[in-house]
Amino acid sequence: MTIDILTLFPEYFDSLLQTSILGKAVATEKVDLYVHGLRQFGVGKHKLTDDRPYGGGPGMVMMIEPIDAALSHLGYAQGTPNEKIILTSAKGELFTQDTAREWQPLERIAFICGHYEGVDERVAQHLVDAEIRIGDYVLTGGEPAVAVMVDALSRLQPGVLGNENSTVGESHDTPGELGHGQYTRPAEYNGWRVPEILQSGDHRAIAEFRHNQHLFPEEK
Repeated sequence: MTIDILTLFPEYFDSLLQTSILGKAVATEKVDLYVHGLRQFGVGKHKLTDDRPYGGGPGMVMMIEPIDAALSHLGYAQGTPNEKIILTSAKGELFTQDTAREWQPLERIAFICGHYEGVDERVAQHLVDAEIRIGDYVLTGGEPAVAVMVDALSRLQPGVLGNENSTVGESHDTPGELGHGQYTRPAEYNGWRVPEILQSGDHRAIAEFRHNQHLFPEEK
């Protein structure tokens, strides 16, 4: 999969490209991830990327022209099969594990990081395939949201995790279910013991115990 990130602050993602599992995925080319500074596509000699909103109001709004130019430069177009153009937005649909699995087979995906007081509404109307949020709160910009989505999406790509079974039976893999608790040595620490059933060797009983841990508390 190729992931393109369009942002006013490309340096935000420096550590993301070098750290942990995602850093290894990029280094081994399991995921092709590119960060593009929108200012290079800015308008006029001053490379403007934002302007005052029509109708008045506080703050600045990201302009449509630099975003359109960046998408065109990268060869993205709304509605292209096997691709997605995603705009971060506080009014977008909620990103979930199901969303990540839906996007996992895509060949390419572009993330546009919103900023300031928002993005010209014509971007959402005419340039992107979806507006997405990661929660019911407001961030200073779309960069943290994109970092979350890229991490969740990248770990599902073939070969990124050492054990392909690592993505099976995880929290939120099935709506309404959480991952079970995990324990390791020592069996007792400060008087806190690992549940006896996990040491019993009874695989059926262990599976049932873990299934019950999957459920949200109100569903048990």
